[in-house]
Amino acid sequence: MRILRKISENNLLPFLALAVGVSAGLAAVLLERLISLIQSFLTPLTTAPDGFAWGRLVLPGAGMLLTLLFVRFIVRDDIGHGVTKVLLSLSRGDALIRPHNMGTSMAASAMTIGFGGSVGAEAPIVYTGAALGSNLGRAAGLSQHGIAVLVGCGAAGAVSGIFGAPLAGVLFTLEILMFNISMSSMMPLLLSTVSAAVVSYLFDGGVAKFACDITPFQPANIPFYIALGIVCGLMSLYFMRTTLAIEDRLARLRHPALRWLLCASALGLLIFLFPPLFGEGYDSLRILLTDRDITASGPLPLPLDSPWTLPVFLGLVMLLKVLSMTFTNAGGGVGGTFGPTLIVGGLTGFVLSRSLNLLLSPTGTVIPEHNFVLVGMAGLMAGVMQAPMTAIFLIAEITGGYELLLPLILCSTVSFGTIRIREKYSIYSKRIAQSGDLMTHDNDHSALMLIKTADLVRDKYPRVRADMSLRELVGLLSGSTAAVYPVLDAQGRFLAQVEVEHIRKTIFRTELYDRLGVRDLMEKPPFTVRVDERMESVMEKFAKCGSWRLPVLDADGRYLGFVSKSRVLEAYREALKEISRD
Repeated sequence: MRILRKISENNLLPFLALAVGVSAGLAAVLLERLISLIQSFLTPLTTAPDGFAWGRLVLPGAGMLLTLLFVRFIVRDDIGHGVTKVLLSLSRGDALIRPHNMGTSMAASAMTIGFGGSVGAEAPIVYTGAALGSNLGRAAGLSQHGIAVLVGCGAAGAVSGIFGAPLAGVLFTLEILMFNISMSSMMPLLLSTVSAAVVSYLFDGGVAKFACDITPFQPANIPFYIALGIVCGLMSLYFMRTTLAIEDRLARLRHPALRWLLCASALGLLIFLFPPLFGEGYDSLRILLTDRDITASGPLPLPLDSPWTLPVFLGLVMLLKVLSMTFTNAGGGVGGTFGPTLIVGGLTGFVLSRSLNLLLSPTGTVIPEHNFVLVGMAGLMAGVMQAPMTAIFLIAEITGGYELLLPLILCSTVSFGTIRIREKYSIYSKRIAQSGDLMTHDNDHSALMLIKTADLVRDKYPRVRADMSLRELVGLLSGSTAAVYPVLDAQGRFLAQVEVEHIRKTIFRTELYDRLGVRDLMEKPPFTVRVDERMESVMEKFAKCGSWRLPVLDADGRYLGFVSKSRVLEAYREALKEISRD
């Protein structure tokens, strides 16, 4: 890597992006192969031509348990919610992703999904691709900006590789991850996604991941597509709120074994009642997109002669898929929400179109159900991920549905607008936004997010004790140019400060040298700053009090130094240059 350090970053980035893209594409192919291998090995336990395969009842829980043990005792790190963690690393400004994530996320998700966990493989592979970019960038000695670009390249390459959709990979990074990417970073992004797509093509033959029987678009169906967008927006809100609420409740169960037992039992029961909830669910989605028949199956007594049986059954699957996904992740499994979002969206499109066809059959109106399944996938993605451009072009790429570009745009836009009325953040950014760590399109906020308080602390100020006399203090002042002096106790904890400007008249009155002491002259600062405090909060304190500097303390109240407004402003200007440079 020493040779790479001699090459300028701008010249080096395209080659590194190409390497990251190829690696992410290979990782995507490898993960899909691992999942297929495990599934094929377990096929005898998950198929039963004449009845329910009892392996489907217990295998998802077993996969969750194996993953839980692997993560807890081998990985010893939280590797769930991959896209959220990538977004958090970029928002913090360090783009730091641990090296083990280049392999552990794939292994864990392969176990979870291969055994029938009701989650998707996309988020873990995005985490893997981002980890490849982060660690290659650090090894090559890139700046934080360069590493962040490679993290975006890895994530984009992962999406491109697993779906064979290079344009969607770029848009995914722009809309969801890298909020302030510059135009100079576009070439590395494009190189990574194209190279990952080529790798996918070489292994999979460039076949669309979800082939669809498309009916030509009819303008008369525009009102129905608008209705689908509204329904997808509402379903997106249900998807997000339900997922986060259940995760919060289950997180209160401190014992992992109890949480696994509860989640495995709930997941097994759901799969027993609704078999389509087993595994990723892409097989059901492919059937809905083509002319193959799908039937309501399971132990529930269903009136198979009623035309409403199938839409009601799949409507319940649509609602319960959110629960099965959440139970899988909360119980120890590792998987993402990307795949379930596509499935719930496709089911939403089918249930709405089939219901409308049944209701409107006396009028002779026929709504193309395959089209609505395809467009519904985009509508739910646009709402849950709050990334309409990604949704539009991903679904067009993976289904070959460019003929339905207008309905895709219409439904995604309406869905996005519907959920934005009640929810400002995506499922990936919600928790990060609640903690205040989310970088946004607001350059001012993003610049402050890049500045670390600990990097701006200066400890050039002589320390004084509260029991010192004014005479001793004056002797200290005569040998220093500091404008403020921290007053500490014997353990180094901050008590107060002495401002030279405030005691200027006093120090010239020699008759007070032995009558007054530091305790009489010290004053509490308007605010103190924690060493790990967000810079946005620090700036708010400066604005409220008007002080030029504030003391910085550690978690135990020990003095570390002062942070000055001038250093903050200087760092802010540099951060603005960093995020806006071409």
